[in-house]
Amino acid sequence: MKIPENWTFEDKEVAHGFDSHVREQLPWYDMISNAIGQIGNHYIPEKGVIYDIGASTGNIERILSKTIDKRQAVLLPIEKSTEMAEKYDGKWSVIVEDVTEVDFVSFDFAVCFLSMMFIAPHKRVELVDNLMYNLRDDGALVVVEKTIPVGGYVSTVMSRLTLKEKMNQGADPKDIIEKELSLSGIQRPINPDVLFEKYNYTEFFRFGEFGGYIVEKK
Repeated sequence: MKIPENWTFEDKEVAHGFDSHVREQLPWYDMISNAIGQIGNHYIPEKGVIYDIGASTGNIERILSKTIDKRQAVLLPIEKSTEMAEKYDGKWSVIVEDVTEVDFVSFDFAVCFLSMMFIAPHKRVELVDNLMYNLRDDGALVVVEKTIPVGGYVSTVMSRLTLKEKMNQGADPKDIIEKELSLSGIQRPINPDVLFEKYNYTEFFRFGEFGGYIVEKK
């Protein structure tokens, strides 16, 4: 997949190569996808409502499909990029819209998997508050994103850990550098302490610069 000079999901080549690219860049992608499936199994009730925020090609639907079918739940996938939405492989209709402009209905479970970091920082708190307002009291929001660096030498260790694992997956070092530069100003790591400070949140995953969180109402 050719890395665009300025990273965008509104690119047919990026959409076409997304599934293989994300697994090359993030070797834990499938493991965490499966973990999200297990977490969802604990929160999705009979006839529950689920949001997939940044649905890409339908990874979350595939992971949750058995639970959705068994419990007659409803999945609402949201994807801003038309190019990505065209590659969606699933039975549910994609809402092609900027998630910050969506009018959410009451829901039980939502997943934000590698998409919050592409939303402008000044819009994130309002988005999380909007989601949590519409989340039913016994539900959960799952967020997996790149996070702001920790302090000191550990931040260097974390960064190099991520880079090394990308190379172990076969990513070309030139492609890694080009991708990092293309993300300048577009991908902005999240600060969970700011985003989730009003809520109960638990980190269930940490690899290098990436973290996963289960967010519940207090």
